[in-house]
Amino acid sequence: MFHWGKWKKRMGANSSSKRPVFDEKEDVNFDHFQILRAIGKGSFGKVCIVQKRDTEKMYAMKYMNKQQCIERDEVRNVFRELEILQEIEHVFLVNLWYSFQDEEDMFMVVDLLLGGDLRYHLQQSVQFGEDAVKLYLCEMTLALDYLQNQHIIHRDVKPDNILLDEQGHAHLTDFNIATIIKDGERATALAGTKPYMAPEIFQSFISGGTGYAFEVDWWSLGVTAFEVLRGWRPYDIHASNSVESLIQLFSTVSVQYNPAWPKDLVSLLRKLLTVNPEHRFSSLSDMQTSPYLADVNWDAVYEKKMEAGFVPNKGRLHCDPTFELEEMILESRPLHKKKKRLAKNRSRDNSKDSQSENDYLQECLEVVQQEFMIFNREKLKKRQEEGQSEAGGDDVSADGDGEAEAVATDDDAPEPEPDPEPEPESSSKRSMCGSVCSSPGSC
Repeated sequence: MFHWGKWKKRMGANSSSKRPVFDEKEDVNFDHFQILRAIGKGSFGKVCIVQKRDTEKMYAMKYMNKQQCIERDEVRNVFRELEILQEIEHVFLVNLWYSFQDEEDMFMVVDLLLGGDLRYHLQQSVQFGEDAVKLYLCEMTLALDYLQNQHIIHRDVKPDNILLDEQGHAHLTDFNIATIIKDGERATALAGTKPYMAPEIFQSFISGGTGYAFEVDWWSLGVTAFEVLRGWRPYDIHASNSVESLIQLFSTVSVQYNPAWPKDLVSLLRKLLTVNPEHRFSSLSDMQTSPYLADVNWDAVYEKKMEAGFVPNKGRLHCDPTFELEEMILESRPLHKKKKRLAKNRSRDNSKDSQSENDYLQECLEVVQQEFMIFNREKLKKRQEEGQSEAGGDDVSADGDGEAEAVATDDDAPEPEPDPEPEPESSSKRSMCGSVCSSPGSC
């Protein structure tokens, strides 16, 4: 196991063995967590390992600077991701536990997966065996099947977004470009990472057409499985490739499969990498018809009883160490100094004239502050358990109470497209900052 003692000491953790007690009525906030170390960075924010002070449970915490999100027009994606994560929970997803904010940042606290992502292991020249990839295929099949039943298209399935736990089981993460489609709707936006995007996404962008649906995630799963097995992707696609050239590529280039692979495996990958989405494998039932997966005990997969073909080394952290160095040395607003910085800023703000130097930015920050979605899965679970206990075995009453709590934000479901035009709002503040919202209902 990785030893956290040195990181707690290094980051100034409280060495007292007495756990703090927080008011249950109080919302979870930054002070409830001990920051241990930085482990990742992406376009939407940074990720660090934290420990909740009262329970001592470990989590990953993603934090996004509000001002940067507004300037980059990314707030709608953050809000959409929050809306989606609050409504879902699955054994092969990275699940949301808490969301909160302060003056500077928005925070999401999620499951901590210590095994690293598949991209990291590929970069470390790990040779994944066929048995390892077979299990990833099964676990991601169950994850995508669950998302499909929740009307969610992930749109960014790739090795970077598949994290391993300490036993080597796969978990899908990063819902910041996911979308919800219901009642036969189709998505049309050009969204995703080009080498993993299905042909119909590009086709829809060029010709309009009928758009695309859940089948795009299964194409991405096929590309990912091929890459993890082979070390490179089935199509030589890069971010610089034009959409027109990619449409031409899919119609002229054939995928070259490794002749050493079992025929049933190749047949399954062909079904996932079928250009026509109508003929592509795109459901759990489709995957279960594959001869390659005929011997799979799906209940055992779901219960994580299948032994993983690759188990990450438990004696180390599987992430780039430069993230920690950047946070400690180069970051102008390091997380571990946030408390002092915010106190200083509040003192400075109180002494300033109330007129902001940047009225537009200030207005948008106020909108984000008002509309951010606070979430606490721990409290939600307690309420559900209490409801079931009070019902005295009355399943209908208990389930009904829990469901009402869980779907409280359904009225604010995200728009299916990532960049909807903001509708006029009666409030001048909201219309001014319409671009920071994921949908009129959530802003």
